[in-house]
Amino acid sequence: MATFLVTGVAGFIGSNLAEALLARGHRVRGLDNFLTGKPENLQGLDGLEFVEGDVRDPEACRKACEGVEFVLHEAALGSVPRSIEDPVLSNECNVSGTLNLLVAAREAGVRRFVFAASSSAYGDTPTLPKVEDMVPQPLSPYALTKLAGEEYCRLFFELYGLETVSLRYFNVFGKRQDPFSAYAAVIPKFVSALLKREPPEIYGDGEQTRDFTYIADVVQANLRACEAPREACGRVYNVAYGERISLNELYREIAGLLGSDLEPRYGPPRPGDVKHSLADISRARKHLGYQPAYDVRRGLAEAIEWYRQNLG
Repeated sequence: MATFLVTGVAGFIGSNLAEALLARGHRVRGLDNFLTGKPENLQGLDGLEFVEGDVRDPEACRKACEGVEFVLHEAALGSVPRSIEDPVLSNECNVSGTLNLLVAAREAGVRRFVFAASSSAYGDTPTLPKVEDMVPQPLSPYALTKLAGEEYCRLFFELYGLETVSLRYFNVFGKRQDPFSAYAAVIPKFVSALLKREPPEIYGDGEQTRDFTYIADVVQANLRACEAPREACGRVYNVAYGERISLNELYREIAGLLGSDLEPRYGPPRPGDVKHSLADISRARKHLGYQPAYDVRRGLAEAIEWYRQNLG
């Protein structure tokens, strides 16, 4: 049994990580300020030690890291459009907050620090699949803040010996992902609209492609990052399924699962969005032992069942 700190524990990914860790018998402390996380995401997480706090507060980070062996740092202000609207707030939460937590983890003697990085760091380069050694070309403040977090993790490993692993998530989806935020991800937006018998909006022509990653595979990647040998530390790893699908194909898949014949509406492309995304996951397979189990269709079937039960 180990002691974990999950930041952003009231969020989509953080709550799923906490749930999986508790189910495995680990001690879990969760940190969240409810800026984007939701109290209802903590329901059913029996045994969770919850601390309300903000990673922008160095003292909150120090207290949260006391007695902790592993830090899973999910807390962030997400969304490309939101970062374009308010780059300063994104920088405070995602860069300063990550640095505060790294300092606290080093001082507390944390064994390993796993950082939620983002595939948005690659930008819109035409080369596919995306390989970790490619030169990053972030297109938004959000992407840039996540890239800065990766670099801080690398430096803290090389300078101070704090074992860090950065996981570049590709379009994560699954239960507890909020469909109602103005910055909601595409899958919960599609599902919630069709459950209300309303046509969802697709930005652009719908031919943009994404490598969607089911939440259970993200949980697996984090656990493997904690268990990997020290030689795996100080590096970045793609976390995805390794296949891509267009938003038009995705919509047809979701509509079919929900028995809907509604056609989507199309709007203008959004600034900062990339056209195509596909991950090479061979590095994570080799060094972390990561083996994704959910293609998009299997993941959608589980996610849609959760939305049926929780959105009516």
